[in-house]
Amino acid sequence: MNDQTNTPKALAGVTILDFSHLLQGPFATQLLADMGANVIKIERAGAGDMFRSMTFFAKWVGGSESPNFLAWNRNKRSIALNLKSKKVNALIMEMAKRADVVVQNFRPGVLAKLGYGYEDFKAVNPRIIYCSGSGYGESGPYVERPGQDMLIQGLTGLISNTGRGDAAPVPAGAGLADQIGAMNMVYGILAALYYREKTGRGQKIEVNLLAGMIAHQAQEYVAVLNLGEDLIRPSSGIGHPGMQAPFGIYATKDGYVSIAMSPFKTLYETLGAPQLAIYDDLKTLFDKRDEVWEKVNAETRKFGTVELLDRLLAADIWCAEVKDIRRAAEDPQVKHMGMLTSYQHPKAGSVRVPAPAVKMSETPATIDRPAPLVGQHGREILAEFGVPPAEIEALIASGEMTVAEA
Repeated sequence: MNDQTNTPKALAGVTILDFSHLLQGPFATQLLADMGANVIKIERAGAGDMFRSMTFFAKWVGGSESPNFLAWNRNKRSIALNLKSKKVNALIMEMAKRADVVVQNFRPGVLAKLGYGYEDFKAVNPRIIYCSGSGYGESGPYVERPGQDMLIQGLTGLISNTGRGDAAPVPAGAGLADQIGAMNMVYGILAALYYREKTGRGQKIEVNLLAGMIAHQAQEYVAVLNLGEDLIRPSSGIGHPGMQAPFGIYATKDGYVSIAMSPFKTLYETLGAPQLAIYDDLKTLFDKRDEVWEKVNAETRKFGTVELLDRLLAADIWCAEVKDIRRAAEDPQVKHMGMLTSYQHPKAGSVRVPAPAVKMSETPATIDRPAPLVGQHGREILAEFGVPPAEIEALIASGEMTVAEA
């Protein structure tokens, strides 16, 4: 964790009331927090964000903390409130008068029923920017459905495009729909902040996972919708249903390499396999891509991974080793970029995390706070908004606010 509180931050002075949970909203607000936004995470009194109770591998970081929550909630402060309380509602509306952005990703209508919809915030602060994330948008036949990441991947064609043609479709090994949704939230919020800077007017932003996953598969959709082709399942080796050989993953003596768009002649000459010249035609490389993949795979298996990569890279063939996450973390380029760092958490101890991916010369993104405990900063947040100490303690005593001690 960096102690760079005096470093200029691009979003310093921007206050965000963050009602979001799980992945989409929290990743968006974490990205904004990395750039200096004052993100106040408003959690449910008691349990807090649902991700606190979910984990990977049935294990907990430091014995008690969720890696899922730790991943998406650094640089934030937490206040845990009973949102059904009228007293809490009035308190949050007072906070909203000095806030810039509200972020939420509950199912459509849930927060509005509790008095935290766009119109509620706009009534007390016309400059407010209200960013709402959902699975399928805020109207239409799917509006009541659960909008979970893998479901959206399947519905929009991504899963159908992934995996081997001789096996079941495979979802991506990360929450891509949620993370694309988060990026679209950030994109919308930054644009709205710029617009407000010029006009003084706030607005509502709607982001949904379904739209995001379609927009981010633009080349696949454009190809299918304009070329009249059905998007067929990937072949047994080629990594994308619309691509011709040699695009795909190939075995070596001790691992795997990926080979992207590369001149086929250069590839078979580098492999010492002139017999593959009979396939060197764009249509043939597509129509017989399974057969080509089998032939090329037989050649790559003759080499160790390092030897093969050295050969291919020397010939300027687009290739890379296929690594698991643990080995990727030790990759020399990853280390050179400083893409893995750590922060000190009050319960989990030292937590290794990916560093901010965007580098800025004047206002760098930094990690200044660990992911918070439930309600850890409730007292200090309310004090900053002028709530008297006696009123804060009364909220705690009534159970309308819970506070975890670090």
